[in-house]
Amino acid sequence: MRLTILGGGGFRVPLVYRALLNDRGSGRVTHVTLHDLDESRIAAIGRVLAELADGVADAPEVTITTDLDEALKGADFVFSAIRVGGLQGRAVDERVAIEEGVIGQETVGAGGIAYGLRTLPFALELAKRIAAVAPEAWVINFTNPAGMVTEAMSRHLGERVIGICDSPVGLGRRVAMALGVDPAAVRMDYAGLNHLGWLRGVHVDGRDLMPRLLADEQALTSFEEGKLFGADWLRTIGCVPNEYLHYYYFNREAVAASRAAGLTRGALLIEQQRRFYGHEGGSAVAAWEDARLERESTYMAENRQAAGVGERESCDLESGGYEQVALALMRAIALDERTTLILNVRGRGTLAPLDDDAVVEVPCSVDAGGARPLAVGPLTGHAAGLVTTVKAVERSVIEAATGGSRAAALRALATHPLVDSVAVAGRLLERYEAELPQLGYLRGKA
Repeated sequence: MRLTILGGGGFRVPLVYRALLNDRGSGRVTHVTLHDLDESRIAAIGRVLAELADGVADAPEVTITTDLDEALKGADFVFSAIRVGGLQGRAVDERVAIEEGVIGQETVGAGGIAYGLRTLPFALELAKRIAAVAPEAWVINFTNPAGMVTEAMSRHLGERVIGICDSPVGLGRRVAMALGVDPAAVRMDYAGLNHLGWLRGVHVDGRDLMPRLLADEQALTSFEEGKLFGADWLRTIGCVPNEYLHYYYFNREAVAASRAAGLTRGALLIEQQRRFYGHEGGSAVAAWEDARLERESTYMAENRQAAGVGERESCDLESGGYEQVALALMRAIALDERTTLILNVRGRGTLAPLDDDAVVEVPCSVDAGGARPLAVGPLTGHAAGLVTTVKAVERSVIEAATGGSRAAALRALATHPLVDSVAVAGRLLERYEAELPQLGYLRGKA
């Protein structure tokens, strides 16, 4: 089986390759092609992979190329993990938003909209090229904002593009551990959009353990989300939100913590990765692992500061997240190893009140035919309102990216729940246009 990774110089690529090295099953990936436009970054990642593979019998062969068509030819699966504008673009997204007094996180609010506006034109062209060069390949999208990008790419790839994220998996694992049950035995009632979802039920042997969790103060506050949101709020809403909903439920505190932090997350990662990619001599794997642990330990640090909780638990620093989801997804499709995974796919009407074409994040049944969303209960109350509004924002960003409409871009910013003023939205767009050359395609009111 042949895998192509677009964005092959990305920092998390070794996680994927390490998962492939540990996969000894029949039909496993035997060849990996890394594609990236930055030759120095892809060379650095290549050194890490070579060291990981040293001494491993039948390690997947690795090819490196900067030619897109060469990378795509013959691929069975394509991972899309691109970052248009690099971390420098992310730092702009975040800084401009924070300076205007709103959340700047790269997938949420103004920062996520700027990231989408930068990324979607390229992602759409990429989808067209994949459809032309590798029409039988399955595309697994890691590129953020994952739900928005997956929905845009589905216009050209249909059901053959699937978005993945490890946030729901991590949430489910932490909740299962808090309850003292095997995560593999849990069926999660989870629904929403990428980075905007809720765990509503924890089913084991036909019994929902969510009421037991909510009633147990010690268990409820023993894991990341319980600490972030607090037991009182989780009992109030009767479920456990995805960690990214902290930006919505505690917006004022999150903005204040971001402004007090000094360095944005993007700026911090630029410095972390500068040290790794500039590393010379010694073990490439050790240098990468040091940088990875530093990256993971500082993940959502501002939110934890806003909530008044301590550092991340050691179990949350372990790998085994999105790369394991990706491996399970590939094996399910390629080898018909049927499984259930929480994925970003077209909802096909399974998640009211959204329409059939809306990409949603829900449990899916996966086999050789692809991923099919399982029936879930409708979103109600404030969850339905948030998801409906954010989906409208995503579609305004897609409209802007496909037609160059500046008005659609402004509408996306102005109607997002985390941007509190049309005037602020206007200033955000002007500043993003001035600092992000990738937005030069926006024009007029069309």
